[in-house]
Amino acid sequence: MEEEEEEVLCYLDRVLEEEEEVFEYGDGELDPITPMHRQFKGEIEKGLEMKKLVLSGFLASEEIYINQLEALLLPMRPLKATATTSQPVLTIQQIETIFYKIQDIFEIHKEFYDALLPNIQQWDEKVTVGHLFQKLASQLGVYKAFVDNYKVALETAEKCSQANSQFQKISENLKVKGPKDSKDCTTTISMEALLYKPIDRVTRSTLVLHDLLKHTPKDHPDFPLLQDALRISQNFLSSINEEIDPRRTAVTTPKGEARQLVKDGFLVEVSESSRKLRHVFLFTDLLLCAKMKKTAVGRHQQYECKWYIPLADLTFQTLDDSDSCPSIQVLPEHELEEMKIKISVLKSEIQKEKKAPKGQSRVERLRKKMNEQESWLLTHSPTIPFRIHNKHGKSYLFLLSSDYERSEWRESIQKLQKKDLQACVLSSVELQVLTSSCFKLRTVHNIPVTSNKDDEETPGLYGFLHVIVHSAKGFKESANLYCTLEVDSYGYFVSKAKTRVFRDTTEPQWNEEFEIELEGSQHLRILCYEKCYDKSMLNKDDNEIVDKIMGKGQVQLDPQTVQSKNWHMDVIEMNGIKVEFSMKFTSRDLSLKRTPSKKQSGVFGVKINVVTKRERSKVPYIVRQCIEEVEKRGIDEVGIYRISGVATDIQALKAAFDTNTKDILVMLSDMDINAIAGTLKLYFRELPEPLLTDRLYPAFMEGIALSDPAAKENCMMHLLRSLPDPNLMTFLTLLEHLKRVAEKEPINKMSLHNLATVFGPTLLRPSESESTKGQHITSASDIWSHDVMAQVQVLLYYLQHPPISFAELKRNTLYFSTDV
Repeated sequence: MEEEEEEVLCYLDRVLEEEEEVFEYGDGELDPITPMHRQFKGEIEKGLEMKKLVLSGFLASEEIYINQLEALLLPMRPLKATATTSQPVLTIQQIETIFYKIQDIFEIHKEFYDALLPNIQQWDEKVTVGHLFQKLASQLGVYKAFVDNYKVALETAEKCSQANSQFQKISENLKVKGPKDSKDCTTTISMEALLYKPIDRVTRSTLVLHDLLKHTPKDHPDFPLLQDALRISQNFLSSINEEIDPRRTAVTTPKGEARQLVKDGFLVEVSESSRKLRHVFLFTDLLLCAKMKKTAVGRHQQYECKWYIPLADLTFQTLDDSDSCPSIQVLPEHELEEMKIKISVLKSEIQKEKKAPKGQSRVERLRKKMNEQESWLLTHSPTIPFRIHNKHGKSYLFLLSSDYERSEWRESIQKLQKKDLQACVLSSVELQVLTSSCFKLRTVHNIPVTSNKDDEETPGLYGFLHVIVHSAKGFKESANLYCTLEVDSYGYFVSKAKTRVFRDTTEPQWNEEFEIELEGSQHLRILCYEKCYDKSMLNKDDNEIVDKIMGKGQVQLDPQTVQSKNWHMDVIEMNGIKVEFSMKFTSRDLSLKRTPSKKQSGVFGVKINVVTKRERSKVPYIVRQCIEEVEKRGIDEVGIYRISGVATDIQALKAAFDTNTKDILVMLSDMDINAIAGTLKLYFRELPEPLLTDRLYPAFMEGIALSDPAAKENCMMHLLRSLPDPNLMTFLTLLEHLKRVAEKEPINKMSLHNLATVFGPTLLRPSESESTKGQHITSASDIWSHDVMAQVQVLLYYLQHPPISFAELKRNTLYFSTDV
């Protein structure tokens, strides 16, 4: 509970900074519901439903707050009773100082709670609650009196504790009742912690008013009342901001202002040529880089400062002036992919052990191992450089997984640098005080790995997210614009798709659909860029994106919303720009099913021997044409076969091949190369049985597990001979093509292992009836981890093998039995 409330404090500045923006919003200059969106029914209802959720959450926290105030008042009566006896614990004056205004605050909130509760229990869209918030805001004067007395109250309580052991015992063990529907009866908390609760609470009601206004239609009778309540609260907060927040003011800045935390998070620093996970804190006047110190069991965690830079001295380096910056060592992609598969396997094992009678101790061991592996992945996957320089000293290099984070950090720092900053030098004592305050101030508490999450938390989505990026509005000048899509996976964000560049426009109309694979994802991000065609502006650093970010936004992938069969339309607002998109989700267990085509005339979903016989070819025409086009103009494309093509383009190509359109060659030459690569993958994915056949699948799994190289070679070659001729010819053609793609790895970043990861499951994954025989699969993520590593290894074996000739293989058939 205390950690949660710490977070609220860190938003106080944001609330005050947004004051002006909210009043504009209320005066009709900023309308969150544009006329276009009014045509979607349910939008306002959805807003009011959100309003109910916000109110319900606030009501629950009010109940906790009232219980805390009650716990504080509980010892007050007996203390007062003893004050007039011959052996008083405290004097009347001490009691009145410590408990000053607590009774009044309790009564105000009890009355508010009792009035709000029935409104939420009998909720309908016409319910008004604004008058209750208005009344609550009008009584904030009592908080002013409490805040003015707060410091004296704390000092008095501390002195009394030191002088009186009886009072010390009382003040360290106050009992707070749990919520009515909670199983936990009481929690023990100190008087000092409880006396801080009203200071916390006064900021919370302002935050909730922001949220309520956001989800209340402007024509609702509540809107002006809530606006008025917010106005009163803002004015009140502004008047006492300096004194309201004693815990956040670790020390004062050189100008005598309160130093406050603006942003913090975990970043990977390249230090002494190795990657280190750091916790970085951005204060109003400096950036501090810390690491968590190892402490004895049971002791509080502590931070150790590695370095700090006053914002007045901080600049962002470009590569040209970064000779002193360390170079970036990037791990081969296959090592990262292997680690992901290991983590998936561990997740499955943990799920199984949880159900076992005595599995708990093993679960803990597995969790620890998974935490180590996820932390390794988190440290080794980021590649986007964020260079920071102290103009009077050293340069530092962080690596981030997404341009989104880099621009967030840069924007936050630049916003603070617009103020009149003075350089500061901290004494060792000041630095120690500031660093030790980081533990209480931080808003990000855990490294973002799944092993740190509670079992109750949503595990994220596994499967395929279909996204259509429609259009964007709000650009002030014409530009060349495109969007990229990112989703989170294993604690960090990965770029998954990119729209085409819409040239010289203020209203781009992309209308492009993408299929994005999700691996436990919970968020989708859209970043909007202006394309830079000026070669002189290009940065020499491979990983630097020189195109300008025009806006960025993020939406939560709510399973209920996304998993309906219909498209769900949404809008992301970013820096005054609105990007419209739609999405729907297919779970992995559905998307992995191989569904034979009902009509035998096309090529998708039709057995490979039927297609080659009809075409009188050794390898299907679709495979030959896609390979030829990729080799002609896609072999240098970064992420070829990994970056998603536009789904509508892929569907158009699929339809053209299925109907044997005469224009196929023209279509192929005009089409985006990622769509052609995607069409080839889709063809293999939709085969009614895998290219390497259901019959041979168990033997491939056994063969790849053999330890003796000679036995493995014999088995793996024998299995190829056992394939039907069309399957074998197609496989060998694809194999040679993928080897040619991997030869260009320095340019296209696609290694043999990368390609094996993309194509292995597609070529080997059995059709549904085979894959589920005799297996108990508990979840979509189990399906993913089950056999995937082996499927990738099978294809990798053949990719790493010297050239395999069809004629040579068949010549050797005589020496082997064909009985598998």
